[in-house]
Amino acid sequence: MDAGVTPTMAAVPTPLGPSTVPTALHAPFDLGAWSHAQLARVEDALSRWVCSDAPAGLGEAMRYAVLDGGKRLRPLLVLAASEAVGGLDEAALRAACSVELIHAYSLVHDDMPCMDNDVLRRGKPTVHVRFGEARALLAGDALQALAFGLLTPEGPQVPPAMQATLCRMLAQAAGADGMAGGQAIDLASVGRALSEAELRQMHRLKTGALLQGSVVMGAACGQAAPAALAALSQYGAALGLAFQVVDDILDVTADSATLGKTAGKDAASDKPTYVSLLGLERAQAHAGELRIEAHAALAASGLPDTRALAALADMVVNRSH
Repeated sequence: MDAGVTPTMAAVPTPLGPSTVPTALHAPFDLGAWSHAQLARVEDALSRWVCSDAPAGLGEAMRYAVLDGGKRLRPLLVLAASEAVGGLDEAALRAACSVELIHAYSLVHDDMPCMDNDVLRRGKPTVHVRFGEARALLAGDALQALAFGLLTPEGPQVPPAMQATLCRMLAQAAGADGMAGGQAIDLASVGRALSEAELRQMHRLKTGALLQGSVVMGAACGQAAPAALAALSQYGAALGLAFQVVDDILDVTADSATLGKTAGKDAASDKPTYVSLLGLERAQAHAGELRIEAHAALAASGLPDTRALAALADMVVNRSH
């Protein structure tokens, strides 16, 4: 799903249908229309901020890694959480783009031969295949630096204290206690039998930390009571794990053309997944349970309108790619 993310027919069965899951408001919410408008802003901003004039073809590789592809789930979570707490629009847009840049850099590095050694990403050749390993490595480095640069603009549009908070949150989500640490565990776990608790911890860091970080960064663009912030963090944790569980399911149920990346890669690499540990049916049920947890956290937040966040949780679990 790229521009205009819309809910798909349920690919993962869940115990509750959308009409029976508690939400902050019962009025209809058009996720397609909302996401289309938000994604247009994100794509425009990314195109402006990821410049092509970096030396020696670096800008071209950076833009190839970021533009024209991807679900943009992380930016949508930032913007939805910011809306829920009445956040600053400029801060939220910058935070949304910064998490997408971190995500893009991580994919560039993860696809390289020293890690996952993949040749297909977002339906096109991976960055190292297209530009060579050295330029791919540098493109990822530059995207990571740009992410923090976006959070620290000159001028009054983002207060200094908010800049510092957003940078701290992003660093925690992306570093050794988050995404990078989870990837290290993943690489060290090939061929090993993990317990469900160990697998959960790996995915909580590798995938969940940046998704949860997107939610709390969006919330940090505004003001909300501590209880609401804690509830949003719990929502982000449940959604982040649900995303990875569904990813594991799709790796064995979808084809490469549908996924836009190599299907069956985890099994071929003997990597531990929720499907290999729990079986397909139990993994599908667990995704539904996490969806319910995410909705319950939103209901407990006390925020007046969390429909966008609720719809995004449904989309994550029901997606087909």
